[in-house]
Amino acid sequence: MSLIQNKVVIITGASSGLGEATAKRLAASGAKLMLGARREDRLKELVAAIAQSGGTATYRVTDVADRVQVETLAKETLSTYGRIDVLINNAGLMPLSPLDQVKVEEWDQMIDVNIKGVLYGIAAVLPIMRQQKSGHVINLSSVAGHKVFPGSAVYCATKYAVRAISEGLRLESNGEIRSTNISPGAVATELTSTITDKDTAAGMTQLYAIAIDADAIARAIAYTIEQPSDVDVNEIIIRPTRQEL
Repeated sequence: MSLIQNKVVIITGASSGLGEATAKRLAASGAKLMLGARREDRLKELVAAIAQSGGTATYRVTDVADRVQVETLAKETLSTYGRIDVLINNAGLMPLSPLDQVKVEEWDQMIDVNIKGVLYGIAAVLPIMRQQKSGHVINLSSVAGHKVFPGSAVYCATKYAVRAISEGLRLESNGEIRSTNISPGAVATELTSTITDKDTAAGMTQLYAIAIDADAIARAIAYTIEQPSDVDVNEIIIRPTRQEL
């Protein structure tokens, strides 16, 4: 039996891309899912598809930039399933642009979702996991959290922050909380659709021509969860074989 079986897992950004692929893979392995995202129609379709396949999932419409909504997501998970074993902080935005475009509102969005959203998720589940004396937080960073690229300074800053938060959680875990940072390269998702700068968007279109399927990341996430409780997989970088940067 898989060690994923019956684990209670929260996934943010679950309505598409990495979140959707991960939800399907974990549900097939017997996890009990609480799915959070802003698009209710997509969440309903995903929950129905999981149920059709014999899996267990429910959802809560959640904007991770709103701390109260994230807290409610955690509370409903606890009320529905009785515990929280894993949080997957997957929600993220990538509206890349050069700094001299001064797209301050987009900078604010990335900080609110990519950094504060991760922190709100941790704040919502950590007291519960401490009480359980067990838990696992999986944060989605990026190769942009390891290297700064032209036109991506603010996005890279947010993903470096996710790595720092992941490592800080590990150091403070007291042997109870597992912390995993996963850094994808080019993956076929909706992430590039948030880029409003035309030149940057054109460059990303070229890079993402070699993008790998979202299930590649879902498989990595499943691998980290199914390790024995005394094994903490802290860092994984996953790129297309052809991606140089």
